[in-house]
Amino acid sequence: MRISTLLLSLFFCVLSGGCSESPQTSPDTFRVALLTPGPVSDAGWNALAYEGLLKIRDSLQAEVSQVETKTPADFEEAFRDYASRGFRLVFGHGFEFQDAAAKVGADFPQTVFITTSGSTVRPNVAPMRFLLEEATYLMGMMSAMLSKTGKAGAIGGIEIPPLKSTFMAFAAGAKSVKPDFQVVVSYIGNWEDVGAAKQATLALIEQGCDIIIPNADAASLGAFQAAQERKVLALGTNKNQNEVASDVVLASGVIDIPFAFLQIAQEVKKRTFQGRLIRLGMKEGVITLVYNPALQHRIPPEVQMRVATATQQIRAGTLTVPSVEFTPVQADAP
Repeated sequence: MRISTLLLSLFFCVLSGGCSESPQTSPDTFRVALLTPGPVSDAGWNALAYEGLLKIRDSLQAEVSQVETKTPADFEEAFRDYASRGFRLVFGHGFEFQDAAAKVGADFPQTVFITTSGSTVRPNVAPMRFLLEEATYLMGMMSAMLSKTGKAGAIGGIEIPPLKSTFMAFAAGAKSVKPDFQVVVSYIGNWEDVGAAKQATLALIEQGCDIIIPNADAASLGAFQAAQERKVLALGTNKNQNEVASDVVLASGVIDIPFAFLQIAQEVKKRTFQGRLIRLGMKEGVITLVYNPALQHRIPPEVQMRVATATQQIRAGTLTVPSVEFTPVQADAP
């Protein structure tokens, strides 16, 4: 038995903690929705997306809604639900949303679907490619110059291309300083298991890793807990996580997702949006390396200078950071 559109709408409203739109909403109201794979309270990837949604709400007087989705079936149903209710723009926050966005986008050409990563491009579907690798490369350089053991540990959620790319760049940055530097990567298979991330991090520390870089959304909190307990340095990713564990987090590679979301929303509202692969890095002002002021004194001036030089080279395009590249997969409108 098919679930009615009304019941499905109510389901997603309850799941997301309540609907923000009103039954009296004008047909001309700009409506924007967000699908996240995890809780927006994760102090990282999903929190940034929600901040972006709120920035769109406040800057463009948009009506917004957010829902947490777990499976591909949930992705498609949520995309379809929002599009059927007249939402002009829907974000699927992650690589895993691109197939559902392409499928639903074919049925709702008046709605724009944005995935934050991926390679699938349609007239009304586009991936935003955040080049966080540029920041993790710099943190890899820093780690190689600061580590006493010559070994760092990386904790990931699910092994997907954009995540692998950040760790690959981290290792490349470290090896550009010390070719024999080791980066040990451990994936826990999900984005929320704080306990699993903590145990995996403790195991890496036991193997001699004295710098830890987690990229596992909410689960990253477990990695920071382990770093605090064993008094090893850590690095933040996606959001500025310097305050999450200010006694051990040396710096964070930060994505300005709110800024990027707003730029796309403005295009959609003005009806000037065109489907394309959107690459955003340091040159565009979306990716930055942010030091923790409480611990910056532990980074020698010569290390900071070398990192600053590499940053300038990345922005100028004279230093290319290795990454897993996604070739755009395009198709005409059906």
